[in-house]
Amino acid sequence: MTGILNIDRDGAVAKLELNRPDAFNALNAALRGELRLAISKLEMDETVRVVVLSGAGRGFCAGADLTERPSEPVHMMIEEEYRPILTGIAGSSKIWIAQVHGSAAGIGAAIAMNCDMMTIESDATIYMAFAAIGLVPDGGNCWLLSRAMGYRQALQAILQGRKIAAQEALDYGLANAVHPSETLQTETLALARNIAAGPPLATAAAKRLLRRMDGLSFGEAISAEALEQTPLIRSADCTEGVSAFLEKRKPDFTGN
Repeated sequence: MTGILNIDRDGAVAKLELNRPDAFNALNAALRGELRLAISKLEMDETVRVVVLSGAGRGFCAGADLTERPSEPVHMMIEEEYRPILTGIAGSSKIWIAQVHGSAAGIGAAIAMNCDMMTIESDATIYMAFAAIGLVPDGGNCWLLSRAMGYRQALQAILQGRKIAAQEALDYGLANAVHPSETLQTETLALARNIAAGPPLATAAAKRLLRRMDGLSFGEAISAEALEQTPLIRSADCTEGVSAFLEKRKPDFTGN
């Protein structure tokens, strides 16, 4: 059964597809609600280790649905509806991979860049569409672009409403890999499976640490890493990993 948001499974990988292709997967109220709910459900599912987020049809996501008048005041709607989506992904114990084809525009760009990793089709773009309609980027776009591109390049992209090409996104570190359209899905799933086969506790800890690094000094980073290491070294996964290394075999991590 299909709806405006499709969820499929491939072992420990969950595939989440925005499914409003006639609207370029623009985020209307219904899709925002479905996405918030799906993020919560996937976080509670202990069998899921990686989530691949993609879009149906010709593009990843066109951003907000401009045919639907936003509720006023807009800043409250962003806080109540978009922020839980973005912080839910950022704070998730799962690794989220955005699989971008066509275009990730507006708030759709923020969702894609906010994921832990991104694979992007060679002809796809990250589009700062806000200037064209007299707005500033929202949903964390300013933070995400500034962090990757630096102040000057990020400001130019925002003021000119520029489309950031796939190779440029890779060069700036916004994307992890560029693939032709015919292999994008296969390569993304291969990446997801590879990560899902790793140690879930250590994977989640690495995500927590890297998400915090911007606000820490070097000394604080050492301490944060050390605090994560104690429970990990006591875990069954660490014992299994060491045994597998000594026995020259592939480890079987269980998340315990």
